[in-house]
Amino acid sequence: MQHFTSVHDVADPAALVQSALELKQSPPEDLLSIGQHKTMVLLFFNPSLRTRLSTQKAGLSLGMQVMVHNAGQGWQLEFEDGAIMNADKAEHVKEAAGVISQYADIIGVRTFPSLTDCERDYQDFILEQFKTHAKVPVLSLESAIRHPLQSLADWVTIAEHRPAHRPKVVLSWAPHPKALPQAVANSFLEWMQVADMDLCLTHPEGYELAPEFVGDTPVIYDQKRALEGADFVYVKNWSPYQAYGQVQNQDARWMISPEKMAVTNNGRFMHCLPVRRNVVVSDTVIDSPRSLHLEQSNNRTWAAMAAIKELLKSQ
Repeated sequence: MQHFTSVHDVADPAALVQSALELKQSPPEDLLSIGQHKTMVLLFFNPSLRTRLSTQKAGLSLGMQVMVHNAGQGWQLEFEDGAIMNADKAEHVKEAAGVISQYADIIGVRTFPSLTDCERDYQDFILEQFKTHAKVPVLSLESAIRHPLQSLADWVTIAEHRPAHRPKVVLSWAPHPKALPQAVANSFLEWMQVADMDLCLTHPEGYELAPEFVGDTPVIYDQKRALEGADFVYVKNWSPYQAYGQVQNQDARWMISPEKMAVTNNGRFMHCLPVRRNVVVSDTVIDSPRSLHLEQSNNRTWAAMAAIKELLKSQ
């Protein structure tokens, strides 16, 4: 695996899920040799809690040295080729990526969409520039359009609670007062589409995701009908792809409530966090024993470890 930026980088996603599960059961002392004498640099162009801590813990647990840099602070990087750098940009990504590649065996990069320029965001411009100019593997810590570490952890979580039958998994939009990226939803669809699961998507009209990510996934605009018989209910807000970056709907009727979960197959609630209680989901649902949100966060570490282990194999 040359990079870890989407499910398309992974030759066998199901095997990577199994690797994460096996790492989770391994004695800690057996893991330290995997990354011994290796270094990982994590660059954060926007803030993070779970991704930062879980990926740092993953690297340390594998015996790596881990350096974390808040790249959004200090001088600004230039990403445009041929730029005349006579304004506020003090360094070009060509030099930054080249220098960091001399210090690190893996470079983790977290970026964020502008939510104003859809075409540029969907080029995943910053992440792609690092992939172009880095001399070592690049690990996505979330990009403008994908969050593969989150999706891998989500699949690991579902695998741990998978029923005997082929599970029904529903990705449901929920209201939120701010315009949020589509990265988690996009990525979740990509990973679930290659898993052995029945997947469907539900959201209000006007909140369609990019066709390249939806693919053949059934879209049901009636949330309650979509949730019927669901084994896993993954809830996330996203801003529209067409009316890019806008908040067009804050309909509280889309919040996940006990009444919604009652039509599922004793379904499990999932959310990537952070979550706005009693806006996205009621306290009753998220505090119930059927909620997996904290387990998902825990599995972020094991997902990161599995991805890092595969990237180290290529060196």
